[in-house]
Amino acid sequence: MTDDLERATREQLRHGLRVAMLVVTVVIVFGLSLSNLVRGLGTFPLPWAQLAAFAVLAAVLSGEAVLLVRKKTWNAARRVAVVAILTASALSYVTLPDGRTSTALDWAFGAANWVGIVVLFDRPFRSAVLFLLAHESVALANLVVVQGFSKEAFARFATGSVTVIGFPLCAAVVAAALGRIGSQAAAAAREVERVRTKEAVAVESHRRRARRFADLSGTTVPLLEGLADGSLRPDDVSVQRRCAIEAARMRRLFAELDTVADPLLHELRHCADVADRRGVEVELDARGRLPDIPVAVRRDLTEVALTALATAESWARVTVIGNAGLVSVNVVADCADSGVPVPATRVSVATYGTEGTVWMEATWQPGTS
Repeated sequence: MTDDLERATREQLRHGLRVAMLVVTVVIVFGLSLSNLVRGLGTFPLPWAQLAAFAVLAAVLSGEAVLLVRKKTWNAARRVAVVAILTASALSYVTLPDGRTSTALDWAFGAANWVGIVVLFDRPFRSAVLFLLAHESVALANLVVVQGFSKEAFARFATGSVTVIGFPLCAAVVAAALGRIGSQAAAAAREVERVRTKEAVAVESHRRRARRFADLSGTTVPLLEGLADGSLRPDDVSVQRRCAIEAARMRRLFAELDTVADPLLHELRHCADVADRRGVEVELDARGRLPDIPVAVRRDLTEVALTALATAESWARVTVIGNAGLVSVNVVADCADSGVPVPATRVSVATYGTEGTVWMEATWQPGTS
């Protein structure tokens, strides 16, 4: 999600900058350059060549507008567009009247540079520099080879190059800088989102732990207080059973904090570990596919197994059966019927005891709570 946010922020900034660059270029090309072309159209030796060159630049700008509306880039067509811009520039330069290079009549000198920057806007900064140098080289070659080199023409060329290269280059620098700022802003937003998420998770985890420890306080705290003040005797069998049950409940509580694929079986294994440490032989079997089970329901489902495992004398067998319509936890053990708390959810509990063996079953139907 954070990567998507960063990408969306960057794309939004880049799109806005492309729109601004296109608007500036359209004003320059269709405003200043077109007016110079129209005013001097009668002085060109080949007017159609100048119109064709202008049509190429206009077509490139129209393509950029279409791409902006569709939120796409030039991709493979970018090279074709750059070649078309340089070709249009060369066509305009070679059909200028003699001695009119870098004058107001040379409308393409100050137009093609901006169109090229528009096409190369989302490319690295060096691409814009290389294009401007190529554009300048085409104009210089026309001045030296076609028009005939003169100090006056070269002075005009050098003076005009300051704006022809400088202004678009400044725009490219600003665009690159704003692009980096956009990336940094997106990264900062991602970091803020990560910190907020981490804080929210920490607060929620603390709240859950506090609630779970509060659930234990109703049974564990009185037991510890009784052992502390001497009202409960450690050698009492019933007290030992209560201690074993509370120990299993605490292990289950700790297991609830773990992130595992099957929480119910994970918590039952922790409960079985308490019995295994007392030398009880435990067999745990799972069948079927368990659905998602809420924490409160898992507590009621594991309570029967927890009680039996904590008080079993030598052996216990736990069977978990699950499908989309029913979850069942069965336990058979050689333990006394210590009683199971009334479920807080819609879990049904059945208990049968005979000759030192107790069979208990807890069932739950998904869709109920």
